[in-house]
Amino acid sequence: MSPSTSLVPSAGASVPAPASPGDAFRHPVALLRWLWQAYLTPGRPGRPTSPDELRWIYTAWLAAFALKMLGSSWDVSWHFRWLRDDLAPPHLLNSAGTALVVALVVFHSHSGYGVDRRALQLMQTGIGTFLVAIPIDLLNHRVNGLDITSWSPSHALLYLGTAIMLAGAIRGWWLYAAPGRLRDLVSLGLWLFFVENVLFPNQHQEHGVVSLADYRAGRTTAEPQLLDFAASQGQTPTQFMLPVPAWVHPAWLVCAGLLALVVARRTVGLRWTATVLAGSYLAYRAVTGLLLDATGFPPSVLPLMLLAGAVLVDLAVLARVPGWLAGLAVTGGVAGAAMVQSVVDVIPPWDWSSLPVVAVGLAALWGALDALTRSSWCARWQAPVEPGRDTPVALGQGGASAR
Repeated sequence: MSPSTSLVPSAGASVPAPASPGDAFRHPVALLRWLWQAYLTPGRPGRPTSPDELRWIYTAWLAAFALKMLGSSWDVSWHFRWLRDDLAPPHLLNSAGTALVVALVVFHSHSGYGVDRRALQLMQTGIGTFLVAIPIDLLNHRVNGLDITSWSPSHALLYLGTAIMLAGAIRGWWLYAAPGRLRDLVSLGLWLFFVENVLFPNQHQEHGVVSLADYRAGRTTAEPQLLDFAASQGQTPTQFMLPVPAWVHPAWLVCAGLLALVVARRTVGLRWTATVLAGSYLAYRAVTGLLLDATGFPPSVLPLMLLAGAVLVDLAVLARVPGWLAGLAVTGGVAGAAMVQSVVDVIPPWDWSSLPVVAVGLAALWGALDALTRSSWCARWQAPVEPGRDTPVALGQGGASAR
């Protein structure tokens, strides 16, 4: 959308619309008055939404999750340096993104713009799960102390809530955006946030393996109070920095991370979807890692083996390889890339003996996904549920890409 494009409300309003985004942000009070009068009117899911309105709505979704992702990336590094603080800057940055998500879900729930009923239910369930998880996580920290691990049950609820609300945003955009380059780009952006959220727990091991090596070399970036607190809980540096078994990192990267890339490839439909998402994720991690390292925060190792898996995912989907077979081949390729990376650099601890089980796990999940996408349930799920629309959506206005 051009910077000079004006917003046109669905119904008439006495307060004039901003002439441009710049004009809107220069006069925030007038912007809020116009938004309230033009858009905060009751409606049901499936309410007709113009292309300009849809772009503004989902640009706000992208901004919200960008804030959450930046805050989360900073947060995991922060916890390897400082004692936990509820009001730490990365928590506040993440909270700003969460507040914008809450505002967007309230907007969709009240107005019905830009979503069908299923997308709205996913958004509501996701933000509800996330908000319930916050006090549980705070209580967990009060009871158990530091709890730095990304693998705690309360943190799992936070990841689950984020994944569900992102699924709702992905569905809403997928249904209502017109086919074209913008639709593809926003879809890739939303899926990038989804993949980052799925892979986030593995960052504990990716930070921990480097932090433990620095500690043993006598150049730790952790503050003494953090190490003293961990010791007071009876944790050794290894328990503190690498608290989960060595099979967890490869199993999660393959069975969760690569499976998410398979679903993204099927949904977006672009030939190199998985490769673009994995490359973008690793590039983001590299840039933020350099910035964090430059400001004195602990660095992490990049899971470069993910890129090899993503390329193989794209090739397998393109060649229509059955999921039960593709899962075995892709896991083998990831294992080979991980072995190369372990020789030339460093990776988190990997239990290599677990890889046959991991391969079977991905093959089973991918095969189940194949069966699901061929089912009548999946066909019904793709149809919009629109109590707020008097006429059905015309073919070609939404749905999966043909590529």
